[in-house]
Amino acid sequence: MPEGDTVWLTARRLDAALRGQHLLRSDFRVPSLATADLRGREVLEVCARGKHLLLRVDGGLTLHTHLRMEGSWHLYRPGSRWSGGPAWQIRVVLVTAVQVAVGYRLPVVDLLPTASEDRVVGHLGPDVLGADWDLDRAVANLLADPTREIGVALLDQRMLAGLGNIWRTEACFLAGVSPWTPVGEVRDLPGLVRRAQAMVRAGARGGHQVTTGSARPGEQHWVYGRAGRPCRRCGTLVRRLDRRVSTQSSSERGSPGRSRGPGERGPRLDVRRDQGRHADGAGSSADVRVDVGGGNDRVTAWCPTCQPGPVPEPPAG
Repeated sequence: MPEGDTVWLTARRLDAALRGQHLLRSDFRVPSLATADLRGREVLEVCARGKHLLLRVDGGLTLHTHLRMEGSWHLYRPGSRWSGGPAWQIRVVLVTAVQVAVGYRLPVVDLLPTASEDRVVGHLGPDVLGADWDLDRAVANLLADPTREIGVALLDQRMLAGLGNIWRTEACFLAGVSPWTPVGEVRDLPGLVRRAQAMVRAGARGGHQVTTGSARPGEQHWVYGRAGRPCRRCGTLVRRLDRRVSTQSSSERGSPGRSRGPGERGPRLDVRRDQGRHADGAGSSADVRVDVGGGNDRVTAWCPTCQPGPVPEPPAG
């Protein structure tokens, strides 16, 4: 699942391509919106709220999408060949005079009144990349359940929106905290949250998910993706634990109908210009591709020496 900075960058690129353009055609390939038509409407803006994308058009409508594990948005020049996957995976097509936005494998596609956006994003905590960011509120949200594991709580978008597995893993390492430490026992919780938010902002500004200061392959992270290799700080082998992660608070566990949020694998953001052939095979045109993807990796990595504290028993078998 993409992290907040990846979704933010996707929104920024879609906004740059579509804002101010009138839609010549829209094609919704989901049953609930089969008859929806946005033709003639102006795209007012595309923005991110946590890991949600909101594309607003005139007339008071918002197209809400969520990428989850496999979704991606691609941008093409009119007449270029689409290369994001087979046609049956396309969920949304938006066409302007200069751009074609194609949404592949989108698991969430909603069209709702802009005034009712809270129906889909109102549950989110303060956004680490949003104008509503509020450190005190985020910390208070986390402390509402002091017995909850910090690594799980940081993934709960209701506490603070935009963190994923990379940032919560690296933030816990830099704070010297075991991911399984109860929230109430984290010595400097505001400092941990502040550091996580700063890392996400840096990733959004630079377009790279680097936490060590080195963008060289294999050196971007302290412990994320480094299981079985020496800790870059102390030399202890980095460990990993595969474990299903629930974002339910302790008061909600066991309640029917609640969704479970898995830990997240680092996303893939592929934004590049290619020379793509026209759909009719004649000539070529620049193809701007925005591709966000990722797998479902329920892995927690940590350094037992640098991050002392509780560690759960590994799964049986």
